[in-house]
Amino acid sequence: MNVLGIETSCDETAAAVVNDKREILSNRVLTQLEDHRPYGGVVPEIAARAHLEHIDRLVAEAMDDAGLEFDDLDAIACTGGPGLIGGVMVGTMTAKSIAFATGKPFLAVNHLEGHALTVRLTDDVAFPYLLLLVSGGHCQVLIVEGVGKYRRIGTTIDDAVGEAFDKTAKMLGLGYPGGPALEKMAKNGDPLRFRLPRPLRGREGCDFSFSGLKTAVRVHLDGFPVPQRTDAVKADLAASFQRAVGETLIDRTKNAIYQFMREYPEGKTLVLAGGVAANTYLRTRLTELTDKAGMQLVAPPLPLCTDNAAMIAWAGLERFRLGQEDPLDFKPRPRWPLDPEAPKRPGAGVKA
Repeated sequence: MNVLGIETSCDETAAAVVNDKREILSNRVLTQLEDHRPYGGVVPEIAARAHLEHIDRLVAEAMDDAGLEFDDLDAIACTGGPGLIGGVMVGTMTAKSIAFATGKPFLAVNHLEGHALTVRLTDDVAFPYLLLLVSGGHCQVLIVEGVGKYRRIGTTIDDAVGEAFDKTAKMLGLGYPGGPALEKMAKNGDPLRFRLPRPLRGREGCDFSFSGLKTAVRVHLDGFPVPQRTDAVKADLAASFQRAVGETLIDRTKNAIYQFMREYPEGKTLVLAGGVAANTYLRTRLTELTDKAGMQLVAPPLPLCTDNAAMIAWAGLERFRLGQEDPLDFKPRPRWPLDPEAPKRPGAGVKA
């Protein structure tokens, strides 16, 4: 079984082909970093136009890399949401067009489900498992019971962790994208120099908060006149911030692990997914946590943590072999929670 996947939810245009042997036959990703760098963040209109300009070529290249013709495909999958609606529309319409022209089934994949199921492609992780989904727009912890079966037990009540990384990096003058630059700078810093809060530490539940931590970094930075904001000061702030994030994630995830193990004693896996899962420091800290809890931390290879089409193709394949597909009048969705029944969190807004 071969499935073509298309991903256009934010600032990567991607196309890939995977099969039911868990092989990635092709995985083309075109980043738009240079297009957005002058603005310090993603500009939705620029992103949508770039997707429209490059998507046809990337699909053709992915098919050539896989050595397949469209007749060799069993289904066409794309990100149907959540994401920047202009980009999601480009990918969805492209996938619909291919499906209509070839007569192949069409699958609209939840982008977050793509991240959630990647470890079943790379590591064949069995259900159920606990998922810590951390990215620029999301910070959630969910119990994954099966394909399409997600129960959210914790979420951010303000900023997502990736957003906190990017905004802190911007304060430190590290440019865009901020997360990787901050991690690199933190390696040369003293993580004990600045006292920063660990929001919600010690409290019940599994929710997260990072807004206050971000503000605390600003307060410390403002304590230095501009001429005294040396690279050493910035490195120490970066290291202190990253350590605070790590300890916050550990504290909140520990509560989630206890809940998960009570409900699913057979479950032994914590999955770390999303763009922030590429942070090696956070991987190390969470590995320490799972080792103590008698669990295993599983995270995708670094190239599959950030947005890519292989994860969309795989999620589509998982759904398709369960007999699922979507109609060609599917409407792209800018918001699409994995657990629509989860209660709203005050202050969380669309990130809940």
